[in-house]
Amino acid sequence: MANSPDPDFSEQFVNLLRIRDLPLALLLKSILDSEGIECYLSDENLVRMDWLWSNLLEGVKLWVRLKDVDDAALMVDQNIPESFAVEGIGEYIQPRCPTCNSFNVSFEALNRPIAYSSLFFGLAVPLKRQGWKCLSCGRAWMDPPEPVDQTH
Repeated sequence: MANSPDPDFSEQFVNLLRIRDLPLALLLKSILDSEGIECYLSDENLVRMDWLWSNLLEGVKLWVRLKDVDDAALMVDQNIPESFAVEGIGEYIQPRCPTCNSFNVSFEALNRPIAYSSLFFGLAVPLKRQGWKCLSCGRAWMDPPEPVDQTH
């Protein structure tokens, strides 16, 4: 980081994580910023300009001060809450996969075969499919998942 304000940047900061996806890197940085932990991202602009470079660059790097490594690691390793209160609406229950019980689900995810095939022709066609998909086990379904009974 040649443009860092401190000449001893390499001695004061360590690479906490390498993150493939820019949105996740920005989210983790905002979590650390909100807790007052000074941090920086590197290679985020290259990944932002062309996300295919992320694997080549080994992702976006999240840097924190050496003295904050333990606190920062605890902050970024938090589990996803099963539910949380939304002001004016009530309790929101996180969707789970009905097969593997994972929180790692998405709605209207990118149709990867079509999107990647379009890149071959120099076009970026971000075609999305309707419905839910588990990013852990691959199961797809149309209806919102029912809350899973955790008592058994």
